[in-house]
Amino acid sequence: MFKVTIDGIPVEVEPGTSILNAARQIGGDIVPPAMCYYSKLEGSGGKCRTCLVQVSKGSEKDPRPMPKLVASCRTTVMDGMEVKNITSPEVIEARKGVVEMLLINHPLDCPVCDQAGECHLQDLGFEHGSAKTRYEFDRRKFERIDIGDKIQLHMTRCILCYRCVFTADQITDRRVHGILNRGDHSEISTYIQQAVDNDFSGNVIDVCPVGALTDKTFRFKNRVWFTKPVEAHRDCDHEKCNGKVTLWYKGEDVIRVTARKDVYGEVEEFICNTCRFDKKKTADWVIEGPRKVSNQSVISSNHYDTLKPLPVVKTNPLLQEANKDQFERETRL
Repeated sequence: MFKVTIDGIPVEVEPGTSILNAARQIGGDIVPPAMCYYSKLEGSGGKCRTCLVQVSKGSEKDPRPMPKLVASCRTTVMDGMEVKNITSPEVIEARKGVVEMLLINHPLDCPVCDQAGECHLQDLGFEHGSAKTRYEFDRRKFERIDIGDKIQLHMTRCILCYRCVFTADQITDRRVHGILNRGDHSEISTYIQQAVDNDFSGNVIDVCPVGALTDKTFRFKNRVWFTKPVEAHRDCDHEKCNGKVTLWYKGEDVIRVTARKDVYGEVEEFICNTCRFDKKKTADWVIEGPRKVSNQSVISSNHYDTLKPLPVVKTNPLLQEANKDQFERETRL
């Protein structure tokens, strides 16, 4: 086991562990943000640069610091390594610049975006964003297209994290979408619209960290903080799907079905399109209970695990009579 110190907190991890995953074993605020890295997808990471950290000590054998900031998702730990994340002003300043770059072409349409309330870019913008940008050129603009019968692509919001490409590559039989063009002309697209039609295509919606890929069956139906997330499962016929999902209720109606996600917003197990799009009745599922929601999430504002009875408040009978008379007078007026 290698001993690593991150922001003054020691942790022992196995050789080959990335700095990001070592920080996740500690948890809390010292975990670097990640917009492109996804632990369930091989080859992901190293593109968004939001997880930059400062290595102030390389290892016990070579204690020299690394000359520049490194991507924690792609840098493996060494025994005796010391890392600075939130304790490094250089990292905070660099992360602020990275967020500015990610927001260069990103539209300010959070009030109408279905990802609002679950968007990692919103969190980054709140924590590290700047009120002004130094970018003076026109933003890139794209028309919304349907890359599947139930998936809409809004490329203007995309940050080119490649998650959806890796997902289609690794959990589907064939991939029909990807990165077209190069440089600042790069975009996620298909050569033929409505081409994404495999049984697991809906998972590209779950892995997208922003609102670039949205569920057309849920689009503009409700804000996520007005819904109630509930854990449920069913016996799915698809051999690659375990049928464990999160149902999002509005009243008694299931308006959205998603895969279950961990504390870092990553899917625990990918689900098939039948569970996601075709099973939206409570009778289709075995309800397990309310989903645990972080107190820091806006979703928790309308989420209750248990209902507690209201306390009985004893009031003065004379005060009750006075309030009754006032109510009757206002009603007559």
